[in-house]
Amino acid sequence: MSAEKPPSEGGKAPLARHAVQRERHPLLRVLSILGVVVAVLAVSAAGVAAYAVWDTVSALGENSVEIAGDQALPPSIGEIEGGVNLLLVGSDSCEGQDVALFPRCADPDDAPGERNDVTMLMHISDQPRRITVVSFPRDMMVPIPACPDGSGGSYSAMSSQPLNASYGYGGLACTVATIEQLTGEEIQFAGAIRWTGVIDMSDAIGGVDVCVDGDISDPNTGLSLTAGTHTLQGVEALQFLRIRHGIGDGSDLGRISNQQQFMSSLVRKLKSDAVLSNAPVLFNLASTAVGLTRSDPPQLVLSSELANPTRMVQIAMAAKDVPYQDIVFVQYPTEYTSDFISVLPLTDVADQLFAALRANQPITLTGEASQGSGVDVTGEAAEPTPAATPDADGTTPAPSDSVAAETRVDLPPEITGTTAAQVTCTRAEQ
Repeated sequence: MSAEKPPSEGGKAPLARHAVQRERHPLLRVLSILGVVVAVLAVSAAGVAAYAVWDTVSALGENSVEIAGDQALPPSIGEIEGGVNLLLVGSDSCEGQDVALFPRCADPDDAPGERNDVTMLMHISDQPRRITVVSFPRDMMVPIPACPDGSGGSYSAMSSQPLNASYGYGGLACTVATIEQLTGEEIQFAGAIRWTGVIDMSDAIGGVDVCVDGDISDPNTGLSLTAGTHTLQGVEALQFLRIRHGIGDGSDLGRISNQQQFMSSLVRKLKSDAVLSNAPVLFNLASTAVGLTRSDPPQLVLSSELANPTRMVQIAMAAKDVPYQDIVFVQYPTEYTSDFISVLPLTDVADQLFAALRANQPITLTGEASQGSGVDVTGEAAEPTPAATPDADGTTPAPSDSVAAETRVDLPPEITGTTAAQVTCTRAEQ
Protein backbone atom coordinates (compact mmCIF):
# COMPACT_ATOMS: atom_id res chain seq x y z
CA MET A 1 0.00 0.00 0.00
CA SER A 2 1.53 3.31 -1.01
CA ALA A 3 1.81 6.04 1.57
CA GLU A 4 -0.14 9.24 1.16
CA LYS A 5 2.13 12.26 1.23
CA PRO A 6 1.42 14.60 4.09
CA PRO A 7 0.09 18.02 3.25
CA SER A 8 2.57 20.85 3.51
CA GLU A 9 2.66 24.47 2.53
CA GLY A 10 4.27 25.08 -0.84
CA GLY A 11 3.42 21.56 -2.04
CA LYS A 12 6.59 20.04 -0.63
CA ALA A 13 6.67 16.49 0.65
CA PRO A 14 8.88 15.77 3.67
CA LEU A 15 12.38 14.73 2.79
CA ALA A 16 14.52 12.17 4.58
CA ARG A 17 17.75 14.03 5.19
CA HIS A 18 20.37 13.08 7.72
CA ALA A 19 24.13 13.23 7.36
CA VAL A 20 24.26 15.32 4.21
CA GLN A 21 21.44 17.83 4.55
CA ARG A 22 21.82 21.61 4.42
CA GLU A 23 21.85 23.12 7.91
CA ARG A 24 18.28 24.10 8.87
CA HIS A 25 18.97 25.18 12.45
CA PRO A 26 17.11 22.21 14.01
CA LEU A 27 18.81 22.50 17.37
CA LEU A 28 17.50 25.95 17.94
CA ARG A 29 14.35 24.09 18.88
CA VAL A 30 16.01 22.01 21.55
CA LEU A 31 16.72 25.03 23.74
CA SER A 32 13.09 26.01 23.42
CA ILE A 33 12.15 22.49 24.46
CA LEU A 34 14.51 22.88 27.37
CA GLY A 35 12.29 25.77 28.39
CA VAL A 36 9.56 23.22 29.05
CA VAL A 37 12.03 20.94 30.83
CA VAL A 38 13.31 23.88 32.86
CA ALA A 39 9.79 24.89 33.81
CA VAL A 40 9.00 21.36 34.95
CA LEU A 41 12.25 20.83 36.85
CA ALA A 42 12.45 24.29 38.30
CA VAL A 43 9.02 24.26 39.86
CA SER A 44 9.92 21.01 41.58
CA ALA A 45 12.63 22.69 43.60
CA ALA A 46 10.66 24.18 46.45
CA GLY A 47 7.36 25.71 47.46
CA VAL A 48 8.51 29.13 46.29
CA ALA A 49 8.86 27.79 42.74
CA ALA A 50 5.39 26.27 42.82
CA TYR A 51 4.09 29.60 44.04
CA ALA A 52 5.90 31.39 41.21
CA VAL A 53 4.17 29.29 38.56
CA TRP A 54 0.78 29.62 40.25
CA ASP A 55 1.17 33.35 40.77
CA THR A 56 2.38 34.02 37.23
CA VAL A 57 -0.42 32.10 35.54
CA SER A 58 -3.04 33.60 37.84
CA ALA A 59 -1.83 37.13 37.16
CA LEU A 60 -1.80 36.64 33.41
CA GLY A 61 -5.25 35.07 33.41
CA GLU A 62 -7.05 37.80 35.33
CA ASN A 63 -8.54 40.90 33.69
CA SER A 64 -9.55 42.60 36.92
CA VAL A 65 -7.66 43.95 39.89
CA GLU A 66 -8.39 43.03 43.51
CA ILE A 67 -8.09 46.06 45.76
CA ALA A 68 -9.78 44.73 48.86
CA GLY A 69 -10.69 41.48 50.50
CA ASP A 70 -8.79 38.29 51.06
CA GLN A 71 -6.14 37.16 48.61
CA ALA A 72 -6.62 33.71 47.11
CA LEU A 73 -4.02 31.28 48.36
CA PRO A 74 -1.82 29.12 46.14
CA PRO A 75 -3.14 25.59 45.62
CA SER A 76 -2.07 22.79 47.88
CA ILE A 77 0.36 20.84 45.73
CA GLY A 78 1.41 17.23 46.03
CA GLU A 79 3.05 14.76 43.69
CA ILE A 80 1.05 13.43 40.80
CA GLU A 81 0.02 9.82 41.37
CA GLY A 82 1.57 7.08 39.30
CA GLY A 83 4.02 7.43 36.43
CA VAL A 84 4.02 10.16 33.79
CA ASN A 85 4.98 10.22 30.11
CA LEU A 86 5.58 13.72 28.76
CA LEU A 87 6.39 14.28 25.06
CA LEU A 88 8.44 17.37 24.29
CA VAL A 89 8.55 18.57 20.68
CA GLY A 90 10.56 21.36 19.07
CA SER A 91 9.26 22.51 15.69
CA ASP A 92 10.94 24.48 12.91
CA SER A 93 8.03 26.80 12.12
CA CYS A 94 8.89 30.26 10.83
CA GLU A 95 5.57 31.65 12.03
CA GLY A 96 6.19 34.61 14.30
CA GLN A 97 9.98 34.36 14.10
CA ASP A 98 12.57 37.14 13.81
CA VAL A 99 13.94 36.96 10.26
CA ALA A 100 17.15 38.70 11.37
CA LEU A 101 17.86 35.78 13.71
CA PHE A 102 16.52 33.07 11.37
CA PRO A 103 17.34 34.08 7.78
CA ARG A 104 15.81 30.93 6.26
CA CYS A 105 12.41 32.33 7.26
CA ALA A 106 12.85 35.00 4.55
CA ASP A 107 13.21 32.33 1.86
CA PRO A 108 9.73 31.60 0.40
CA ASP A 109 10.94 28.22 -0.85
CA ASP A 110 12.28 27.14 2.54
CA ALA A 111 10.13 28.86 5.17
CA PRO A 112 6.74 27.09 4.75
CA GLY A 113 5.78 24.00 6.69
CA GLU A 114 6.59 22.77 10.17
CA ARG A 115 8.49 19.70 11.36
CA ASN A 116 9.26 18.19 14.74
CA ASP A 117 13.03 18.34 14.42
CA VAL A 118 13.50 17.60 18.12
CA THR A 119 11.39 14.90 19.79
CA MET A 120 12.00 13.74 23.36
CA LEU A 121 9.94 11.52 25.65
CA MET A 122 10.37 12.23 29.36
CA HIS A 123 9.29 9.31 31.55
CA ILE A 124 8.87 9.94 35.27
CA SER A 125 8.22 6.64 37.01
CA ASP A 126 5.96 5.77 39.88
CA GLN A 127 7.56 5.31 43.31
CA PRO A 128 10.50 5.03 43.62
CA ARG A 129 10.79 7.95 41.23
CA ARG A 130 13.18 7.84 38.27
CA ILE A 131 13.50 9.99 35.13
CA THR A 132 14.40 8.70 31.68
CA VAL A 133 14.57 11.04 28.69
CA VAL A 134 14.54 9.30 25.30
CA SER A 135 15.68 11.32 22.26
CA PHE A 136 14.35 10.22 18.86
CA PRO A 137 16.45 10.99 15.74
CA ARG A 138 14.53 13.29 13.44
CA ASP A 139 15.39 11.30 10.29
CA MET A 140 14.40 7.92 11.72
CA MET A 141 12.06 6.17 9.27
CA VAL A 142 8.87 5.12 11.05
CA PRO A 143 5.23 4.31 10.22
CA ILE A 144 2.90 7.22 10.90
CA PRO A 145 -0.64 6.27 11.98
CA ALA A 146 -3.86 7.88 10.79
CA CYS A 147 -3.86 11.37 12.32
CA PRO A 148 -6.64 13.91 12.93
CA ASP A 149 -6.85 16.63 10.29
CA GLY A 150 -8.33 19.26 12.60
CA SER A 151 -11.68 19.25 10.82
CA GLY A 152 -13.19 16.10 12.26
CA GLY A 153 -11.60 13.79 9.72
CA SER A 154 -8.23 12.12 9.52
CA TYR A 155 -5.21 11.75 7.28
CA SER A 156 -4.36 8.28 6.04
CA ALA A 157 -1.66 6.23 7.72
CA MET A 158 1.76 6.12 6.07
CA SER A 159 4.02 3.09 6.07
CA SER A 160 7.40 4.83 6.27
CA GLN A 161 8.31 8.48 6.67
CA PRO A 162 10.96 10.46 8.59
CA LEU A 163 9.78 11.02 12.15
CA ASN A 164 9.97 14.77 11.71
CA ALA A 165 7.22 14.61 9.05
CA SER A 166 4.64 13.69 11.68
CA TYR A 167 4.17 17.22 13.04
CA GLY A 168 3.58 18.70 9.58
CA TYR A 169 1.14 15.89 8.86
CA GLY A 170 -1.14 16.32 11.84
CA GLY A 171 0.44 18.58 14.46
CA LEU A 172 1.29 17.66 18.04
CA ALA A 173 -1.45 15.01 18.23
CA CYS A 174 0.08 13.20 15.25
CA THR A 175 3.57 13.17 16.73
CA VAL A 176 2.13 11.84 20.00
CA ALA A 177 0.32 9.07 18.13
CA THR A 178 3.47 8.20 16.17
CA ILE A 179 5.63 7.86 19.28
CA GLU A 180 2.91 5.90 21.08
CA GLN A 181 2.75 3.46 18.16
CA LEU A 182 6.55 3.15 18.01
CA THR A 183 7.14 2.65 21.75
CA GLY A 184 3.92 1.08 23.00
CA GLU A 185 3.79 3.78 25.70
CA GLU A 186 0.73 5.87 26.54
CA ILE A 187 1.60 9.57 26.55
CA GLN A 188 -0.45 11.60 29.02
CA PHE A 189 1.04 15.07 28.42
CA ALA A 190 2.68 16.85 25.52
CA GLY A 191 4.08 20.23 24.56
CA ALA A 192 5.45 21.78 21.36
CA ILE A 193 7.47 24.94 21.16
CA ARG A 194 8.84 27.16 18.40
CA TRP A 195 11.94 29.34 18.17
CA THR A 196 10.93 32.68 19.66
CA GLY A 197 12.01 33.21 23.25
CA VAL A 198 14.83 30.67 23.26
CA ILE A 199 17.50 33.29 23.90
CA ASP A 200 15.43 34.80 26.71
CA MET A 201 14.98 31.36 28.25
CA SER A 202 18.69 30.61 28.20
CA ASP A 203 19.38 34.01 29.73
CA ALA A 204 16.78 33.30 32.43
CA ILE A 205 18.62 30.09 33.27
CA GLY A 206 21.76 32.14 33.83
CA GLY A 207 24.05 30.02 31.71
CA VAL A 208 24.93 26.31 31.54
CA ASP A 209 28.42 24.82 31.83
CA VAL A 210 29.58 22.77 28.85
CA CYS A 211 32.87 21.16 27.91
CA VAL A 212 34.66 20.65 24.57
CA ASP A 213 37.84 18.60 24.25
CA GLY A 214 39.29 20.67 21.42
CA ASP A 215 38.95 24.03 19.71
CA ILE A 216 35.73 24.42 17.71
CA SER A 217 35.15 26.94 14.93
CA ASP A 218 32.01 26.07 12.98
CA PRO A 219 30.93 28.39 10.14
CA ASN A 220 27.51 26.72 9.95
CA THR A 221 26.52 27.95 13.40
CA GLY A 222 29.06 30.69 13.94
CA LEU A 223 30.25 29.08 17.16
CA SER A 224 33.92 29.33 18.15
CA LEU A 225 35.06 27.78 21.43
CA THR A 226 38.48 26.92 22.77
CA ALA A 227 39.10 23.56 24.42
CA GLY A 228 37.86 23.45 28.01
CA THR A 229 34.77 24.40 30.02
CA HIS A 230 32.53 27.32 29.11
CA THR A 231 29.39 28.82 30.64
CA LEU A 232 27.03 29.46 27.74
CA GLN A 233 23.82 31.44 27.50
CA GLY A 234 21.92 33.43 24.92
CA VAL A 235 23.21 33.17 21.36
CA GLU A 236 26.18 30.99 22.28
CA ALA A 237 23.90 28.45 23.95
CA LEU A 238 21.82 28.32 20.77
CA GLN A 239 24.93 27.83 18.66
CA PHE A 240 26.19 25.05 20.90
CA LEU A 241 22.89 23.20 20.62
CA ARG A 242 22.77 23.69 16.85
CA ILE A 243 26.27 22.48 16.16
CA ARG A 244 26.62 19.28 14.16
CA HIS A 245 29.46 19.58 11.66
CA GLY A 246 31.99 20.70 14.27
CA ILE A 247 31.59 17.78 16.68
CA GLY A 248 31.78 14.00 16.77
CA ASP A 249 31.17 12.33 13.41
CA GLY A 250 29.29 15.35 12.08
CA SER A 251 25.90 13.61 12.19
CA ASP A 252 22.61 14.32 13.92
CA LEU A 253 23.26 11.31 16.16
CA GLY A 254 26.38 12.99 17.54
CA ARG A 255 24.44 16.21 17.96
CA ILE A 256 21.85 14.43 20.11
CA SER A 257 24.56 13.47 22.63
CA ASN A 258 25.69 17.10 22.62
CA GLN A 259 22.15 18.06 23.61
CA GLN A 260 22.29 15.48 26.37
CA GLN A 261 25.49 17.01 27.76
CA PHE A 262 23.70 20.36 27.92
CA MET A 263 20.58 18.89 29.54
CA SER A 264 22.56 16.89 32.08
CA SER A 265 24.51 19.98 33.09
CA LEU A 266 21.24 21.93 33.23
CA VAL A 267 19.70 19.36 35.58
CA ARG A 268 22.70 19.54 37.90
CA LYS A 269 22.49 23.31 37.94
CA LEU A 270 18.78 23.32 38.69
CA LYS A 271 19.32 20.90 41.56
CA SER A 272 22.14 23.01 42.96
CA ASP A 273 21.69 25.83 45.46
CA ALA A 274 22.77 28.33 42.81
CA VAL A 275 19.37 28.11 41.13
CA LEU A 276 16.91 26.21 43.28
CA SER A 277 17.27 28.54 46.26
CA ASN A 278 17.03 31.66 44.11
CA ALA A 279 13.40 32.78 44.07
CA PRO A 280 13.87 35.58 41.50
CA VAL A 281 15.51 33.16 39.03
CA LEU A 282 12.73 30.61 39.48
CA PHE A 283 10.08 33.26 39.05
CA ASN A 284 11.83 34.52 35.92
CA LEU A 285 11.90 31.00 34.46
CA ALA A 286 8.20 30.51 35.13
CA SER A 287 7.31 33.93 33.74
CA THR A 288 9.31 33.35 30.57
CA ALA A 289 7.77 29.93 29.91
CA VAL A 290 4.22 31.16 30.52
CA GLY A 291 4.81 34.19 28.30
CA LEU A 292 5.53 31.91 25.35
CA THR A 293 2.05 30.42 25.59
CA ARG A 294 0.43 33.86 25.31
CA SER A 295 2.33 35.24 22.32
CA ASP A 296 0.63 35.79 18.96
CA PRO A 297 1.11 33.37 17.32
CA PRO A 298 1.74 31.12 20.33
CA GLN A 299 5.31 29.90 20.57
CA LEU A 300 4.48 27.23 23.15
CA VAL A 301 1.54 24.84 22.70
CA LEU A 302 0.56 22.50 25.54
CA SER A 303 -1.88 19.63 25.70
CA SER A 304 -4.97 20.56 27.71
CA GLU A 305 -3.93 18.53 30.76
CA LEU A 306 -0.42 19.99 30.81
CA ALA A 307 -1.70 23.55 30.41
CA ASN A 308 -3.07 23.37 33.97
CA PRO A 309 -0.43 25.02 36.21
CA THR A 310 -1.41 22.85 39.17
CA ARG A 311 -0.81 19.75 37.05
CA MET A 312 2.59 21.08 35.97
CA VAL A 313 3.63 21.51 39.57
CA GLN A 314 2.30 18.06 40.51
CA ILE A 315 4.43 16.51 37.76
CA ALA A 316 7.45 18.51 38.84
CA MET A 317 7.02 17.57 42.49
CA ALA A 318 7.29 13.92 41.45
CA ALA A 319 10.70 14.62 39.91
CA LYS A 320 12.39 16.81 42.48
CA ASP A 321 14.22 14.21 44.56
CA VAL A 322 15.40 11.80 41.86
CA PRO A 323 19.13 11.04 42.32
CA TYR A 324 21.57 11.76 39.50
CA GLN A 325 22.16 8.10 38.68
CA ASP A 326 18.45 7.61 38.02
CA ILE A 327 18.15 10.60 35.67
CA VAL A 328 19.08 8.91 32.40
CA PHE A 329 19.37 10.41 28.91
CA VAL A 330 19.27 7.85 26.11
CA GLN A 331 18.98 7.83 22.34
CA TYR A 332 16.41 5.58 20.71
CA PRO A 333 18.54 2.82 19.13
CA THR A 334 18.91 2.95 15.35
CA GLU A 335 21.01 1.75 12.44
CA TYR A 336 21.84 3.57 9.22
CA THR A 337 20.15 2.87 5.92
CA SER A 338 22.44 1.74 3.11
CA ASP A 339 22.76 5.31 1.78
CA PHE A 340 23.65 6.71 5.24
CA ILE A 341 21.03 9.45 4.87
CA SER A 342 18.36 8.09 7.22
CA VAL A 343 18.27 5.68 10.15
CA LEU A 344 16.00 2.76 10.96
CA PRO A 345 14.61 1.97 14.42
CA LEU A 346 15.90 -1.10 16.27
CA THR A 347 12.54 -1.89 17.85
CA ASP A 348 13.55 -5.21 19.42
CA VAL A 349 16.37 -3.47 21.27
CA ALA A 350 14.22 -0.49 22.27
CA ASP A 351 11.51 -2.83 23.60
CA GLN A 352 13.92 -3.91 26.35
CA LEU A 353 14.22 -0.29 27.51
CA PHE A 354 10.47 0.33 27.57
CA ALA A 355 9.78 -3.00 29.28
CA ALA A 356 12.09 -1.92 32.11
CA LEU A 357 10.37 1.47 32.33
CA ARG A 358 6.92 -0.11 32.49
CA ALA A 359 8.10 -2.44 35.27
CA ASN A 360 9.69 0.54 37.08
CA GLN A 361 13.06 -1.17 37.23
CA PRO A 362 16.27 0.85 37.58
CA ILE A 363 18.34 0.73 34.40
CA THR A 364 22.10 0.59 33.81
CA LEU A 365 23.72 1.77 30.60
CA THR A 366 26.25 -0.62 29.08
CA GLY A 367 26.77 1.09 25.71
CA GLU A 368 28.77 4.10 24.60
CA ALA A 369 27.91 7.62 25.67
CA SER A 370 27.05 8.57 22.10
CA GLN A 371 25.91 6.78 18.97
CA GLY A 372 27.58 9.48 16.89
CA SER A 373 30.89 9.83 18.78
CA GLY A 374 29.66 13.14 20.14
CA VAL A 375 30.82 13.05 23.77
CA ASP A 376 33.14 11.29 26.20
CA VAL A 377 32.53 10.71 29.91
CA THR A 378 35.16 12.64 31.86
CA GLY A 379 34.05 12.49 35.48
CA GLU A 380 31.30 11.98 38.04
CA ALA A 381 29.14 14.67 39.61
CA ALA A 382 28.66 14.79 43.36
CA GLU A 383 25.06 14.31 44.42
CA PRO A 384 23.63 17.25 46.40
CA THR A 385 23.09 16.29 50.03
CA PRO A 386 19.45 16.88 51.02
CA ALA A 387 18.70 18.14 54.49
CA ALA A 388 17.38 15.32 56.68
CA THR A 389 13.99 15.87 58.29
CA PRO A 390 13.87 14.65 61.93
CA ASP A 391 11.13 12.29 63.05
CA ALA A 392 8.59 13.36 65.65
CA ASP A 393 10.89 12.10 68.42
CA GLY A 394 13.72 14.34 67.20
CA THR A 395 15.85 11.57 65.68
CA THR A 396 17.00 11.52 62.08
CA PRO A 397 15.71 8.50 60.19
CA ALA A 398 18.20 6.12 58.61
CA PRO A 399 18.28 6.01 54.80
CA SER A 400 16.01 3.41 53.26
CA ASP A 401 17.69 0.46 51.58
CA SER A 402 14.66 -0.47 49.47
CA VAL A 403 16.05 1.10 46.30
CA ALA A 404 19.49 -0.46 46.81
CA ALA A 405 17.87 -3.88 47.03
CA GLU A 406 16.29 -3.57 43.59
CA THR A 407 17.69 -5.52 40.66
CA ARG A 408 18.96 -3.20 37.95
CA VAL A 409 18.36 -3.97 34.29
CA ASP A 410 21.43 -3.84 32.04
CA LEU A 411 20.35 -2.22 28.79
CA PRO A 412 21.70 -3.60 25.49
CA PRO A 413 24.90 -1.87 24.29
CA GLU A 414 23.04 -0.57 21.22
CA ILE A 415 21.28 1.92 23.53
CA THR A 416 23.65 4.82 24.03
CA GLY A 417 23.42 7.60 26.58
CA THR A 418 24.52 8.96 29.94
CA THR A 419 23.17 9.73 33.38
CA ALA A 420 23.13 13.06 35.17
CA ALA A 421 25.82 11.61 37.44
CA GLN A 422 28.22 11.45 34.48
CA VAL A 423 30.08 14.59 33.46
CA THR A 424 30.69 14.56 29.72
CA CYS A 425 32.77 16.56 27.25
CA THR A 426 31.97 17.11 23.58
CA ARG A 427 34.41 15.70 21.05
CA ALA A 428 35.67 18.18 18.49
CA GLU A 429 35.23 16.79 14.99
CA GLN A 430 38.47 15.27 13.68
